[in-house]
Formats: sequence, structure tokens, C-alpha cells
Amino acid sequence: MLRFCANLSMMFQEVPFLDRFEQAARAGFEGVEFLFPYDYPVVELRARLSGNGLKQVLFNAPPGDFSAGERGITCLPGREAEFREGFKRALDYAVALDCRQVHVMAGLAPAATPWLSLMTHYVNNLAWAAEQAQAAGIRLMIEPINHRDMPGYLLNTTEQAAAIVEALGPERVGLQFDIYHCQITEGDLTRKLEALMPLIGHIQIADVPDRHEPGTGEIGWDHIFRRIAALGYKGWIGCEYRPAGNTLEGLTWRQRYSV
Repeated sequence: MLRFCANLSMMFQEVPFLDRFEQAARAGFEGVEFLFPYDYPVVELRARLSGNGLKQVLFNAPPGDFSAGERGITCLPGREAEFREGFKRALDYAVALDCRQVHVMAGLAPAATPWLSLMTHYVNNLAWAAEQAQAAGIRLMIEPINHRDMPGYLLNTTEQAAAIVEALGPERVGLQFDIYHCQITEGDLTRKLEALMPLIGHIQIADVPDRHEPGTGEIGWDHIFRRIAALGYKGWIGCEYRPAGNTLEGLTWRQRYSV
């Protein structure tokens, strides 16, 4: 049985963020994910989770100045101290929320800095963070993101991400396999899932091209969901999509695909 968690940064925007936990539980979700927890006291988030019987599945480590366009600082030379301070804060939240996975964003690649230098900084920072996280029983996630939605993002392909996961150890770092991003950048979803399943720690879904719920675009979800189940995937699947309309009305896809 596939396990789906609601992405509260995108779904249930009909209500304020803290009220989305209750909305997700009422809609039948048992887990939630979102981008960042840092605007809210951890005790408030814990209360929303426990009060609604929800599991915190995933969130992102601090990305730098998100409002100014930064999408991670892990790859950026000269930002190591800031990265480490931010990641320690992420670990504090993860432990307090009993969240066993934290996504670490790579960052946008400055045009003037050689790609190899950026990738070296990225992997070195990940190695440090993975060691800290493992001691707390937490696994890092890394996610390739397509250049259409996020131009200049350092990590683009599942092949790049898989090489990093294998180098740092899949017990410490997992592949966050986003079906939406993979379809745009690479396609060949079935073969990618089959080849990479041993490295995948988390899956996220949205249809292409508009990043709405399954069934609104070009992806064959009947096949994709059956294949994920047949491959023995036991993790969560994050619904990281923007509802085309009302969130609850759009959830009929779960009955359509019998998931």
C-alpha cells in the first residue's frame, strides 16, 4: 500500500499554514511535508502534528535568503559557516518533530565559478552534514531540480544525484526522486525508478506541465503507481503539487488511481 503525505506549502492554501495540518488529517493523510519550519516555534508545530495524529515526513534545511532568490547555499564557496549553523538548526527541528529526513538544497550556480569547484563544495558540505545527521538518526535527502522551474540549480539529473548518494553512502544520504522534475529533465520515468529504487529515500509527485495533481497532465499515473508498488517502495510519497482548484475537490485522483 503506497503512503502519501500532504505538502502543506502547496496544498490547502485555502486556510492559513497552521490550519493546514487539520485539513490534511481530515482529508485522510497520515503524514505531512513542507518547505521550511523555521517561522514557527517547534512546540507549536509539534502540537499541530500530535493533535491531528500526523507524522512529519520531510522538510528542507535553511536555504539562505529564500525571499531574495537563494535556493540553498551548500555549493557556494565562502558560505560554509552559515551552512553549518543553518543545518544545526534544521537538526534541532528534525529531532524535536521526530522527522527522520531533511532535504538539503544544493543552490544556484554562480556563472563565474567553475562547476567542479561548486560541486566539490556541495559534496564536502553534504559529507559533513551527513555525519552530523547520522548521529541523530536522520538521513539527508538530495533532489535534482529541473532548469525550467529553477534556472541555474546545480543538481539537475538523477545520474548526478545517484553518484553523490553512492559516494557518501545511501544509509546516510538518499535520493529524493521528484517525478515532476525527472519527467521535465530526463523522462524515461519507469526505467529511472527501476534503476534507482535502491537509492531512493523519498518520492514526490506532480503532473507535467503545470505541476497540478495527478491526472491533469501527460504522465501515466496508473502505470507509475503500480510500478512503484511492484518495486517494493516502502517510503512516503509527497504530494508536492499546486492544486488546480480547491485542494479537497482535487483529491479525487486518489480514487481514480485506487491509491
